[in-house]
Amino acid sequence: MAYYLAVLILIRLTGGLMLERKGDQRMNFAQLTGQDDAALIQFDGYFLHPDAVDDWSSLQFNATQAGFDLAIASAYRSFSRQLLIWNEKATGIRPVYDGKGQPLPVDTLSPTDLVFAILRWSALPGGSRHHWGTDLDVYDRSAVADDYVVQLNDEEVQPGGVFAALHDWLDQRIENQQSFGFYRPYITTALSQSEKPMGIAAERWHLSHRPSAGLFSQELTRDALYRVIESQPEMQLQSTVLAHLDEIFTRFINASAIG
Repeated sequence: MAYYLAVLILIRLTGGLMLERKGDQRMNFAQLTGQDDAALIQFDGYFLHPDAVDDWSSLQFNATQAGFDLAIASAYRSFSRQLLIWNEKATGIRPVYDGKGQPLPVDTLSPTDLVFAILRWSALPGGSRHHWGTDLDVYDRSAVADDYVVQLNDEEVQPGGVFAALHDWLDQRIENQQSFGFYRPYITTALSQSEKPMGIAAERWHLSHRPSAGLFSQELTRDALYRVIESQPEMQLQSTVLAHLDEIFTRFINASAIG
């Protein structure tokens, strides 16, 4: 913990000289949809949006002072990686869960039902906030052993969970506007466990940097999403997704953009 605190202090004092910049260019369609990471910055082994780095290191520093080791479990995710996750869920290689976190028998679902079941926990390729380098899945590294495999599930983050204390602290920081622009884009709603949820299920571990994510969110239109999905013939359930894209965009893209 002392070493990590020293690293954070050094980053703060040097203005981020320890960072590796991959490039610097204006946002384009490929960056919006996770097909170009050249404008991102490498930090602690993950690629982040340049505008989010200082705020993230500040939040980490404050967490360290509060007794936590705030760490990243997942950050930038490319289009190809998101497409792989989608296809493996659509074909039953990866499990698909209901609103209570229980596995669904995907072979009994219609294509439409399967699409919406996947969307409960996973974003469309091209429509994931993780494409932007502005969104992070986080955990408390000091709360677990070095060989612990982070699951990113409700059991870890809800009361009694191994990371619950960290997220209680984050809740307070967000509520008091002391989270350096980070907030939770996926919040619990009355429909989160229904057959037809309004948006991706609540993910307490998911933080978004509002100042940098806002521009991407505005640019990710229904037409932009249609364009990228239409160009991917290898995407499982492609025709079903395109047929229901208006509803998908309203419920799963716009819903997380609000706030």
